[in-house]
Amino acid sequence: MTIEIKSPTFPESVSDGTVASWLKKEGESVSQDEVVAEIETDKVVLEVVAPIDGILSQIIKAEGEIVNSSEVIGIFIESSSTLEESLQTNEVKEEPRKELKNTDKKLGPATKKILAENKIAASDVKSSGKDNRVTKADVINHLESSSSPLVRNEDAPSTTSLSNRPEKRVAMSRLRSTIAKRLVSVKQETAMLTTFNEVDMLPIKELRAKYGQEFLKQHSVKLGFMGFFVIAAVQALKKFPLVNASIDGADIVYHGFQDIGVAVSTERGLVVPIIKDSDTKSLPEIEKSILEYSEKARDGKLGIEDMQGGTFTISNGGIFGSLLSTPILNAPQTAILGMHSIQDRPVAINGEVVIRPMMYLAMSYDHRLLDGKEAVSFLVSIKEQLESPERLLLNL
Repeated sequence: MTIEIKSPTFPESVSDGTVASWLKKEGESVSQDEVVAEIETDKVVLEVVAPIDGILSQIIKAEGEIVNSSEVIGIFIESSSTLEESLQTNEVKEEPRKELKNTDKKLGPATKKILAENKIAASDVKSSGKDNRVTKADVINHLESSSSPLVRNEDAPSTTSLSNRPEKRVAMSRLRSTIAKRLVSVKQETAMLTTFNEVDMLPIKELRAKYGQEFLKQHSVKLGFMGFFVIAAVQALKKFPLVNASIDGADIVYHGFQDIGVAVSTERGLVVPIIKDSDTKSLPEIEKSILEYSEKARDGKLGIEDMQGGTFTISNGGIFGSLLSTPILNAPQTAILGMHSIQDRPVAINGEVVIRPMMYLAMSYDHRLLDGKEAVSFLVSIKEQLESPERLLLNL
């Protein structure tokens, strides 16, 4: 029995996706729930899994092609058909596939584009792909061997130049392209300004040193720094509700909740999972949420629902060694807090110079909505809470 393999059902905020990769080839056996393909959207990468044990008989949507929600991307044969029958089916289909090579029906979109731009017939190119399929690399090798000029385009990878200075050109991923557009949009459409401060992290470090092991034993999660910053941000947002608001056209939208986004770096780019209702969560619950999102981000398991919404964002460049930076707004939010490296520095306390573990804080905000007074006061509130952790418990 044949079964259609469909792309995931996209939420309303996602119009379409791109086939990022096929993890299985035509004719390969696949186990139930095994990932066969990945669909990249503007926000996340979604996995397509095998519905049952069987064989991937046909790939309809090749890598790089655009797919809509719940669109058929491949055909699957149930394992009730024996492997011998499947092989016989492949043998019957082998000859037509060879003929399709000359009609360009089995060529990938990037390969077709290069052939068309350079006015080359597929039959003139020596093929190396599966079932004698002509690949992009085959076309590029053909152009190089014939000394033909290669027409550059966004889909084709660049090749070694005539000199000993190789280059590689690849298409920007959908996620990276979306990030780039959003960042440029923020710079162009907001009046972004940044205010700085520094915080003495000694009280928090002493708390972690004193109660860290007990916290881990009791809650099965480490006591980190981010949890303290999330709670401090929640308290400050309650004091300054304008920082928790957003602009929608000519309106100001005040949010009666605090959903804190925590920026996480992945191989595909920066993503911001949201800790929903952070104001109702305890420190252990926040730390568990952060750990869960970090693991999901690392494994590429973040869902679109994990990153929807958010009223305020915290970004920690300190884990990469950043001493000071200007975080960029996560539109349509009004402000973002940037954490940085903790560094021992001499500071004056009570008229004496002492060495303390200091961290620079940076808060970028939309000056269209926030004035300097609110922004600076908000950042000072976070600083005071972190330097006196009892304020976090007393909601001061």
